[in-house]
Amino acid sequence: MKVHFLGIGGIGVSALAQYYLADGQEVSGCDLAPSELTTALSRKGAVVRTGEPEPSCVPEDTDLLIYSPAISAEHPERVTAREKGILEFSYPEALGDLTRTHYTIAVSGTHGKSTTTAMIALVLLHGGLDPTVIVGTKLKEFGNSNFRIGKNGCLKNGKPFLVIEADEHTASFLHYWPDVIVLTSLEADHMDYYKTLENLQETFKEYLTHLPVEGQLVANGDDTGVKSVLPQGRTTHLYALESPEAKEIRNILQVPGEHNVSNALAAFHVGRLLGIEKERILEALSSFKGSWRRFEVFELAEPVSYTLVSDYGHHPTEVKVTVEAARAKWPNRPLWLVFQPHQYHRTFTFFEQFVKVLSGLPANRILLTPIYGVPGREDASVKERVSSEKLAKAVSKAQYVPTLSGAQELLQKELTGGEVVIVMGAGDIYELTLRLCSG
Repeated sequence: MKVHFLGIGGIGVSALAQYYLADGQEVSGCDLAPSELTTALSRKGAVVRTGEPEPSCVPEDTDLLIYSPAISAEHPERVTAREKGILEFSYPEALGDLTRTHYTIAVSGTHGKSTTTAMIALVLLHGGLDPTVIVGTKLKEFGNSNFRIGKNGCLKNGKPFLVIEADEHTASFLHYWPDVIVLTSLEADHMDYYKTLENLQETFKEYLTHLPVEGQLVANGDDTGVKSVLPQGRTTHLYALESPEAKEIRNILQVPGEHNVSNALAAFHVGRLLGIEKERILEALSSFKGSWRRFEVFELAEPVSYTLVSDYGHHPTEVKVTVEAARAKWPNRPLWLVFQPHQYHRTFTFFEQFVKVLSGLPANRILLTPIYGVPGREDASVKERVSSEKLAKAVSKAQYVPTLSGAQELLQKELTGGEVVIVMGAGDIYELTLRLCSG
């Protein structure tokens, strides 16, 4: 089968493309710009084109076209596919098909999905269950990849294991039919789509109905949002930071922060439900060194010696717990935050929450770069009403820096040595991390 992907450089779509490659299918795809992910796909045998949309990019004999949910029906390559009668699936629809043929563990929640998915994958590996894994970050344990294929045919209920990150944005997870659901957290987010917290909660409740009668629900007992959607009459395996397991996990976990203890507790309980020995689970969790852009630590020597932390967090709660984890890890070192707000609508919706969080951070310096606008998800009227400059003015210790280059120059000029610098956001601020790491 020949499969063509639109948005093949996306963190989820690229993982699914690797699944089809590993399954022996011919894979091609397009994206606007090259990236580490598109380069890795090319090395694995995919034919990848980058640049503006081009209808001729869709091979004539394509059997299936899979597209990112961010790509509209008017995209030239989707139009071409329809004209040719090519079958089309969105990424969630295609991944949903896999959940029906695998024993699927789906990790959902506003925060912590990628890290928890990674931890569960390692627990299953250490337990000998050999899962296929599709996760929204890259893991060193998977050869710096966001995908792993299961190989030895280890089965449960006659199906191979699959561990996935199940995203709530645009209700994508309603396409999935898991055997185990993990709920990490639930609070207002993606309000450009959901409009209200109640709509988000109702969507989570509908998602939970996809769990079969014999399925397992593992949920964060410390999170009030999670508890608000738990179904009555179903056994729920709750985990909490006050549990005896949490004390053991704190002693062995290499990644900092109570939020990561909570993530590890979820993985611990999934492992126990699947019959994995406690010692194996703790061994797996103790080996976890973190993942790409999730409190990823680099020790740098230019222009002076300092510690760089790269993190993908973009919700106020994520900013808060990440900076607090850094302060707990390095209590006596000067702490800088370089933050790029993600999406105008999110920044506008949570403006007061961002002000409160940023004002209360245990950071010595805060630099704010321009908001990263997300194509297809922005309202022109909202863009006129919010900016990082306005946010910086509302936070006394924040400084607005109009470009990533300006942030780099300021750091190179003002760092004196010994600082911890957190570069944070889900947009192109990762380019700043790359620049700083390359000197």
